[in-house]
Amino acid sequence: MSDDGVRTVRAGRRTVRIHRPGKVLFPGGAHAEEYTKGDLVDYHRAVAPFMLPHLRGRPLMLDRRPDGIDGPAFMQKNTPDGYPDWITRVQVAKEGGTVTHTVCDDTATLLHLVDRASITLHRWLSRAGRVDRPDRLVFDLDPPDDDFEAVRGAARLLGELLGELNLPSALMTTGSRGLHVIVPLSGDQDFDGVRAFARDVADTLVAARPDRLTTAARKKDRGDRLYLDVQRNAYAQTAVAPYTVRALPGAPVATPVSWDQLDDPDLHARRWTVADAFGQARRDPWEGVPRRGRALGPARRRLAALRG
Repeated sequence: MSDDGVRTVRAGRRTVRIHRPGKVLFPGGAHAEEYTKGDLVDYHRAVAPFMLPHLRGRPLMLDRRPDGIDGPAFMQKNTPDGYPDWITRVQVAKEGGTVTHTVCDDTATLLHLVDRASITLHRWLSRAGRVDRPDRLVFDLDPPDDDFEAVRGAARLLGELLGELNLPSALMTTGSRGLHVIVPLSGDQDFDGVRAFARDVADTLVAARPDRLTTAARKKDRGDRLYLDVQRNAYAQTAVAPYTVRALPGAPVATPVSWDQLDDPDLHARRWTVADAFGQARRDPWEGVPRRGRALGPARRRLAALRG
C-alpha cells in the first residue's frame, strides 16, 4: 500500500487500484464482525472463479455504499463516466431510451466494482445479445419474518413440484431472509412467457397450501404466509448474484447450496459471510445442475396435466 492510501492488486493481465482499502464498509458490533474495503477485495479475489460464471455477459444493477452500509445507498444501472474502457458495457432498451449497463466479465472488473463500493451485484436473468430471452427463472421465497422453517418447507414443496415437471433447479440463500430457487432455461421463451409459467407453478403450490403460501404482492394481503415472489422474471428486473455480499451487518453472502443441505438444521438465509463463503463455494454445491437449461414447453404440458 502506498502513502496515499492506494493498494494495487493484480488481476489477470490488469492491475486494479483500490482506493482507501482500510475504509470500514461494515461496522462491527456485538453480533457482527467489522469488514473494510480491503477485506471485500480479498473475498472477491478468492471467490471470483466461482462467481464470474454467474455474471459474465449479464447486465448488472449495483448497490453502491460509498460511506458503508450505514450510509446512503445508490442503485446504479447506468455505467458512469470514469470507468476504465476495458470494462464491458451493454446498451439495452428502456421506455423512452436506453441504459448502458456494466457487465462483469473478469476479476479485474469485479475488483474495480468493489473499489467503487459496489456491495451487492444484482444480475439480469438474460444475457447481452438476447436480453429479451431469459435463461434463468427465479422463485424468491420471502417469509413474513425471520421464520426460516417456513422457507425450508416452501423450498421442499417447490423442489418436489419442479421435479415432477422434470425441471432441474438450484437453491441459494439470499443473504437476507429467504431462499432463491433457480431454474436454468434454454432461452426459447420471452419474459412474459417465463413469468406466466412461474406464476402458474406458484399458484399450484398456493392452491395446495393456502394457509402457508401466497402470491399476494401487497404485504397487507399476505398475513403470516410466505410470499412466493415471481415478479423478478420480467424484462429489466434483477436478482442477487450468487456469492454477492449483502449490505447487512456482518457481510452475509448470497450462497449456493445443494438440495441435501436444506436438511441441515444450521442452515439459514445469512448462514455464510465473507469470512467463510469461499469454503462453501469450493464444495461446488450446484455440481449436479445441468449447464444447459430446459425448454418450458414440456414442463408447461406436465403442469397443465397435474392441474387437471
